[in-house]
Amino acid sequence: MARILSFLLGFGLTVIGSTYIIMYLNLFTFGYSFLEYISFIFKQIECLFAPIGLFIITLCIYIRGGDNIDKYL
Repeated sequence: MARILSFLLGFGLTVIGSTYIIMYLNLFTFGYSFLEYISFIFKQIECLFAPIGLFIITLCIYIRGGDNIDKYL
């Protein structure tokens, strides 16, 4: 149950972070270069939710459960 909840938490963080990254693409219309855009993205805390969420999802998928693996989906 904890793996499902942590997977959903990671998914939610990834969606929030990706949404902000896409929203900040409007900075290109104000004359920002690609390197300035990347620098801006790394400084925003809400944009860092995307890699954190991907990391949590990766952990949920690849970390093996406990010794009691008798229930399968």
